[in-house]
Amino acid sequence: MAKRDYYEVLGVTRSVEASELKSAYRKLAMQYHPDRNPGDTEAEVKFKEVNEAYEVLKDGEKRAAYDQFGHAAFDGGMGGFGGGGAHDFSSSFADVFDDLFGEFMGGGRRRGGGQHGGQRGSDLRYNMEITLEEAYLGKQAKIRVPTHVVCEACNGTGAKDPNATVTCQTCGGYGKVRAQQGFFSIERTCPTCGGAGKMIKDPCTACSGTGRVQRDKTLNVSIPEGVEDGMRIRLSGEGEAGMRGGPAGDLYIFLAIKPHAIFQRDGTTIFCPVPIPMTTAALGGSIEVPTIEGKLAKLSIPSGTQSGRQFRLRGKGMTPVRGGIRGDMIIETVVETPVHLTSKQKELLKQFDEAATGKPKHHPESEGFFAKVKELWQDLTE
Repeated sequence: MAKRDYYEVLGVTRSVEASELKSAYRKLAMQYHPDRNPGDTEAEVKFKEVNEAYEVLKDGEKRAAYDQFGHAAFDGGMGGFGGGGAHDFSSSFADVFDDLFGEFMGGGRRRGGGQHGGQRGSDLRYNMEITLEEAYLGKQAKIRVPTHVVCEACNGTGAKDPNATVTCQTCGGYGKVRAQQGFFSIERTCPTCGGAGKMIKDPCTACSGTGRVQRDKTLNVSIPEGVEDGMRIRLSGEGEAGMRGGPAGDLYIFLAIKPHAIFQRDGTTIFCPVPIPMTTAALGGSIEVPTIEGKLAKLSIPSGTQSGRQFRLRGKGMTPVRGGIRGDMIIETVVETPVHLTSKQKELLKQFDEAATGKPKHHPESEGFFAKVKELWQDLTE
């Protein structure tokens, strides 16, 4: 039976790019994989056919030969390739093995490390809450983290005598084991020795052969100025110690900024609502407002200031965490209505209200609002 064109097998054109070729192969390999089609002889044949086609077309030299001579390039009569491209498809499938089955294998192939197959320590998380002022100024903090540290008795090797090891019986010293998966073999790191090929003969009694012990570790942490809520700081190598000499994990400090009593933050901008007396808003004047740096700033209030008016104090905000121009502070006025008035004060306000009719308008916003309401009701009643 004549072989089908390799491009036709993969459903691509002859001008296909390498990335598109791999994507087409991946899709078909998933579709016809024996594990997904148990007992389906037709799917088995197509799976082999797809792998055979990809093995040839993924290789630039083989693809050029195939484009020129077709299947004859691999029949042995053209020289140079023999039958390797037509029959050995294990390497082609390995190219996308991690893409297809990485999620079932813990995200990809793992390798052992360390003198006795040590494994990398776990990453740790530490939640730290700081004030807005601390975020503005930066902070030096001392934290205590419960973790695993290197065993001092064996120096992290997990053995009384680091040189006293025996060959791993599971992998025979190779460090990897093979398992049959359908029509191909999967090679994994040996689960017994962790890829080292050797086993500890006499484990350390202090750590039971793990190379690490449980301890609380005290660390000094530098919080830079300008940090924002939800940011994290990575301390490389400050996580759990690795097992049997493996590298340590990392420590991640997640920052949370406490709500402030008077300030709100948006990036590098600080917002602050400030109440002002009605008389100051009407007549004008000056007030002192607090800033995030713990000082007071003078602010001029023009006459006729309304609630909600904003004033900008440049350079009184937060410094960007990665450096740059400091942000601004926005003051929003809240005009305060007087309370607990005396009889005389009430009389004076009544006199002012009576004198405020006509022009000029002393309450332009309220008068304009009710004028619009009146106009609206007139439109509705017509």
